[in-house]
Amino acid sequence: MAFIAAEKRDGVWRPGKFLEKHPIASVFLLDEDRAVTKAYGLHHALGTDAINIAHPATLVIDRDGRVRYIYRGDNQLDRAPLDEVMGALQDIHN
Repeated sequence: MAFIAAEKRDGVWRPGKFLEKHPIASVFLLDEDRAVTKAYGLHHALGTDAINIAHPATLVIDRDGRVRYIYRGDNQLDRAPLDEVMGALQDIHN
């Protein structure tokens, strides 16, 4: 499993410093140039809640690179329902 954040290493949320203090067992990648968020249509240059930012999103992608689940939030507080994400993960393993 890998996590991707549309954030610069020393950006607002300081993911580099956070991960130094709170290491995780999964791969954590930074989409500093927004290439991934743009490729999946999740980037917006100007919105009512932010400028040059990715929509909050959750994607479940299988080992073959197929998107099996995608949730695109409408604002920075809108997150994927956990039961849907867990269901998509379970479907991959069945």
